[in-house]
Amino acid sequence: GRGLKSHAYIHSVQFSHHVFLNLHTLKFYCLPDNYEIIDSSLEDITYVLKPTFTAQQISNLDKQAKLSRAYDGTTYLPGIVGLNNIKANDYANAVLQALSNVPPLRNYFLEEDNYKNIQRPPGDIMFLLVQRFGELMRKLWNPRNFKAHVSPHEMLQAVVLCSKKNFQITKQGDGVDFLSWFLNALHSALGGTKRKKKSEERVLKALGDPWGMLSTPWCPPHDVFVSP
Repeated sequence: GRGLKSHAYIHSVQFSHHVFLNLHTLKFYCLPDNYEIIDSSLEDITYVLKPTFTAQQISNLDKQAKLSRAYDGTTYLPGIVGLNNIKANDYANAVLQALSNVPPLRNYFLEEDNYKNIQRPPGDIMFLLVQRFGELMRKLWNPRNFKAHVSPHEMLQAVVLCSKKNFQITKQGDGVDFLSWFLNALHSALGGTKRKKKSEERVLKALGDPWGMLSTPWCPPHDVFVSP
């Protein structure tokens, strides 16, 4: 908020920091005067927070790979960037980085319109995984990053919440177990069931159906995603 008793307002008065960004609307405001700042030079900041990709850009990702230069001067290849190890989440980072380089899965989550209108039951928290994974995917492939690494903090917070703390940031976990749980959780959050229906096929199609499961009459309920 920007009201007289808000943290942002008080901070602007006490420390003479006057430019604030609303993370929901991506609008900049000057406090305490409380007016919106409209300046094209700030667009780089909003793009880093919420990068977007056109269908043409997505189709060219594997055709026109080129190095990008981050704001701090380092060069990086979009999609091949580091994820911060907050404490003991390297097992999850490895899985997330691997999945971000599976082209059908990557392409599906780079385009938010593919999943943003999927209806979920009231109070369902599992769709948060879908939203956070999409956000992380777009940040990993952003050609205009400020640094050559990305923080997975919001993604991992969703993992801790949705897994009921079975997978944590502060405790090492098993990468294979995490991969199995994560893909099945995405599958369920996107409307999948144990029986093969159109809604269930979303993740399999995004993965390119690597194990031929769409041609079988049943989709086993668990661990099938990581079968050799």
